[in-house]
Amino acid sequence: MKVAVLGAGAIGAYVGAALCRAGVEVHLVARGPHLAAMRKSGVIVHSPRGDWVAHPHATDDPAEIGPVDHVFLGLKANAYAAARDMVAPLLHEKTTLIAAQNGIPWWYFHKLKGQYEDHRIESVDPGGAVTAALPLERAIGCVVYAATEIESPGVVQHLEGTRFSIGEPDGSISTRCTEFADAMAAGGLKCPVEPDLRNDIWVKLMGNIAFNPISALTRATMAGICRHPGTRGIVAQMMEETVDVARRVGANPQISVERRLAGAERAGEHKTSTLQDLERGRPMELDVLITACVELADLTGAEAPTLRTIAAVADLLSENVA
Repeated sequence: MKVAVLGAGAIGAYVGAALCRAGVEVHLVARGPHLAAMRKSGVIVHSPRGDWVAHPHATDDPAEIGPVDHVFLGLKANAYAAARDMVAPLLHEKTTLIAAQNGIPWWYFHKLKGQYEDHRIESVDPGGAVTAALPLERAIGCVVYAATEIESPGVVQHLEGTRFSIGEPDGSISTRCTEFADAMAAGGLKCPVEPDLRNDIWVKLMGNIAFNPISALTRATMAGICRHPGTRGIVAQMMEETVDVARRVGANPQISVERRLAGAERAGEHKTSTLQDLERGRPMELDVLITACVELADLTGAEAPTLRTIAAVADLLSENVA
C-alpha cells in the first residue's frame, strides 16, 4: 500500500508515522522548518503510550510521489478548494481521498438516500470548487478523536486518543476502507469502519460548533467556557439546536448534551484550533462548522436562534481579522 499525507501537520504527521511503522510506503507533504526537520530526523512522536520515531519520505512536491492508493488529507477544510493541483499528481484510477476534517464535509449528501440526496452545501463547497478539486466518488470520511500538536519542527506531541473513525458516504463496508483501517491498526491506531459515519460527524460537531467560535470570541479555554454559567448555558443551547438540525437531515447522534459538555470540560485549559488560528493570524475554519449548520437549518426549516446569533458575531470577527 502507498499512502500520501497531504498536509503533514500535527495530525497528518502522526498518522503518517503510524502507517510507516506498520510497513506502509508513506509520503508526507509539508513545508518550511517542519519539512526540513522531518527530512533530517524523521517524525519524532512523544506520547503517553511511549515515544517513537518513524522515517517516511517527506517532500513539498506531490509530483515527486506520483499516484498512491490513499491520500490522507491533513489540511484544514478551508484549504480544500485550493488543493486541486496538489492532489492531481497523487491520483490513479482508484485513489481514495480520506478527509480528516472537522465539521460538515463536502460529500455529506453524496449517496445519502432521501430528499436531500446530492444536495450541495454552499458554505462548505462554494460554487462546487471543493467537489472539482476532490471528486465525490473518491471520498472517504474520517472523524478524528486523537489530539496532537507540533511540539517543535518534526516533533509531534500526542496528547490523547488514537481513534480515527472512517466510513463510506453510502454506508458500505468497502474493501478500500477496510484495507486502510487494517494498516492504521497495524500502526497502533484505532480505525473502525462505521456504517453511518454521519452520526460521528454530528457528535464531534456538537462540541466544535459551540466551543470553537465562542473561544475565538472570548479567548477562553474549553474549561473556562464550561466554568462560566452564562457561556455554559449558551454551549448547551447550541448543542441542542445542532442535534435538532442533525435529526432533520436524517442523522441521530447518540450522546446527551450533558455528557458532551462533560467530555469537553475534561479537556481542561485547552485552546481550540479556531482560537489558535486567530492568535496566529490564520483564517478561522468556521464555514464547515457553524456556517454550514445554519445553512442546513435554513434548508430544513429549523429555527436555531442561538446558532444564528453566534454565527453572525463570529462572521464579523472573521471579517475584522482577515
